[in-house]
Amino acid sequence: MAEHDTGTTAPEPIPGTADPAPAADPAPAADPAPRRWSPVSRLVLGLAAAVLGCATAWHLAAVFLSIAPANSLSQQYQARIDAYVYPEFEQNWELFAPNPLQSNIAVEVRVRTLSADGASLQSDWINLTAQDLARIRDNPAPSHADQNLLRRAWDYYTSWHDQSDDASLGAGGPLSQEYLERIALQRIGRDWDGNPVTDVQFRSASTLVTGPAWTGAPKTAATSYDLLNWWPVDAGDYQGLGR
Repeated sequence: MAEHDTGTTAPEPIPGTADPAPAADPAPAADPAPRRWSPVSRLVLGLAAAVLGCATAWHLAAVFLSIAPANSLSQQYQARIDAYVYPEFEQNWELFAPNPLQSNIAVEVRVRTLSADGASLQSDWINLTAQDLARIRDNPAPSHADQNLLRRAWDYYTSWHDQSDDASLGAGGPLSQEYLERIALQRIGRDWDGNPVTDVQFRSASTLVTGPAWTGAPKTAATSYDLLNWWPVDAGDYQGLGR
């Protein structure tokens, strides 16, 4: 009897077929070429950086010279420094001053008009400061003009006029009066209640800031008024105002 082979034998290949070739590994992806700026792009970026650096240096230098003690450099270029700094970049240190402001000052104005029958009429007081405050409150980005234009105009006027008789103290007196008057006319216009404006008059309403209750200070303080003279108005006062 023939012996049987109990071992495992590999299957015979099918005629006409070949063993499949092993799959080739994928070729590695080529590294992207490094990005290169063109000469024109490098030139533009360099010029932009130089301009930005010069502008930053000028801004810091101008603001520093505007608040630094007077020196030969600031005196020589004072006009240019003031033209750049004021009013947008003004630095105000009154919060840390030895004598900070202790009163709230409102600027008010009233006008005289001429009716068709020749009668002179007079308006009620118009609180210009209250108009500014109304535009500032609840405004996340209030205008710099609403915050400082009227206040600075009044400070400018009072610094160039005698408080007792409202007399001008120098060359800045007439200019400060014109500046303050034109601010009011810009808001009021040429007419009031249909009649042309002939005169304006200003006054300040000053109210002391009271202390906290535990100091015994009164809850409210009386308001004092500083009345200025009547100023005549003509067509030239409206020049450039667009009203």
